[in-house]
Amino acid sequence: MTRNIMIVGVGGQGTLLASRILGAALIDAGYDVKVSEVHGMSQRGGSVVTYVRFGDKVYSPIIGTGEADIILAFELLEAYRSVSFLKPNGIMIVNTQKLDPMPVITGTAQYPENIEEKIGKTLNLKTVDALSLAKEAGNIKAVNVVLIGVMAKSTDIPYENWIEALKKTVPAKFLDINLAAFDKGYNL
Repeated sequence: MTRNIMIVGVGGQGTLLASRILGAALIDAGYDVKVSEVHGMSQRGGSVVTYVRFGDKVYSPIIGTGEADIILAFELLEAYRSVSFLKPNGIMIVNTQKLDPMPVITGTAQYPENIEEKIGKTLNLKTVDALSLAKEAGNIKAVNVVLIGVMAKSTDIPYENWIEALKKTVPAKFLDINLAAFDKGYNL
């Protein structure tokens, strides 16, 4: 059986590191893993989407509409944009942080209101103030690892695999902060 996880966010939020941590944990757990990254204007704050598919044998990295078991959203608007990819019984984990896209910054559009209410009506939605937890862990840039910790608790991958994946993917000088951030999310 193949399972599907989407990671969605904005350029600069660490979605690509999160996908590497996820991939490493899944490979260590013995799964065949395929990852596909879609970079919009990621260096300019645009959308970044990563598809992660895993199972006994996976042939394609792409996740279609209604196929995601889990969507890990680093930002509210990106969660709203990706909701159609979630399976009816899927889990959506959303960071409550709002990052204004360029049209909002330039004044040509407004940030949509009540996003949590709109997406939460029909979903298994888990909202997380990952920014506050990252601050508690020692660095606001660790939001991505807090969210990976929250998501990890929703999988059957052993805790030890996640810790090993962090050790393999995070630079040594940032490892302690990222381990603390992971635990903040995992134990939420």
